[in-house]
Amino acid sequence: QVRLVESGGGLVQAGGSLRLSCANSGRTFRTLYMGWFRQAPGKEREFVAGISWNGGSPYYANSVKGRFSISRDNAENTAYLQMNSLRPEDTAVYYCGADFASARVIDKKPAFWGQGTQVTVSE
Repeated sequence: QVRLVESGGGLVQAGGSLRLSCANSGRTFRTLYMGWFRQAPGKEREFVAGISWNGGSPYYANSVKGRFSISRDNAENTAYLQMNSLRPEDTAVYYCGADFASARVIDKKPAFWGQGTQVTVSE
């Protein structure tokens, strides 16, 4: 069973940083491809970053490349999204997602979703 719980969201000023966490209570975490997504009001959910089961091949949306970093700790069953140089346009609900197939994560269709955590970046 896969149960994803995000944390770490909040309010931050532009230029600041936040680190989001996605904890999985299931036993299959280390075999899952993990991804982060976000959805701003009135907009479609978009892919932000993904990482393979062994931490290799991180993949980023162009809008966050160079500012965000995805990582994972399989021993802790947790994935992370370090967000630096935040901008007001990064404001959204951030979700983690997971699947055994990377393509479904990159295509925004992972089998498993967390409940989301709000990130608000002020001017």
